[in-house]
Amino acid sequence: MSRLRDLYVNEVAPALMKKFEYKSPMQIPKIEKVVINVGTGGEERDNAKAMEAIVGDLTAITGQKAIVTKAKKSVANFKLRAGMAIGGKVTLRGEKMYEFMDRLFSVALPRVRDFKGINPNAFDGRGNYSLGLKEQLIFPEIEYEKVDRIRGMDIAFVTTANTDEEAKELLTLMGAPFAR
Repeated sequence: MSRLRDLYVNEVAPALMKKFEYKSPMQIPKIEKVVINVGTGGEERDNAKAMEAIVGDLTAITGQKAIVTKAKKSVANFKLRAGMAIGGKVTLRGEKMYEFMDRLFSVALPRVRDFKGINPNAFDGRGNYSLGLKEQLIFPEIEYEKVDRIRGMDIAFVTTANTDEEAKELLTLMGAPFAR
C-alpha cells in the first residue's frame, strides 16, 4: 500500500470523523479520482508530434496511458472541427492516484519557483478542487532535454465531500500545501 493510502486509513479518516462528527464511517469524505488534463495550443492542433509529446509526458508523469481528447463541436472562430484532437487526459484511481498525489505534494510542487502554497480558494462549491500548473518540468519524470515545448496542465481532485470545508480539510490532512 502507498504511504498516502495508509495515512488516509490510519490518521485522516479518524480525524475527519472526529472533527465533523459523522455518525457513520461511510460519511467520511474520500478522494474518488484525480484527473490530469493537458490542452494543445492553437497552432499545435494539426501537429501529430505535439499530440505524441503530450500523451508521452502525461504517461511518464502518471504511470498510466493517457488518452487523446477530441473536440465535440465545430467552432469556426477557433478553426476547430468536431473530432479534431485537442489535448490529452488521464484519470487516476486507487493506488496510482495516491502515488501521484504523494509525488505531486512532496516532490513536484516544492520544485515550483517561489512556491508559497496552492490556492485555497479553488474549490467548486461541491467539494472538488482544481489546480493549474504552468509547466510540466516540475515533475522529475520529465527530461528537460527531450521537451519540445513547455505546456501547462490542469489537475482536478474529485472527492465525495459535500462541502468545500470538508474537502479542504481532507486535502490538507493528505498533505496538500495550501497557502496561508
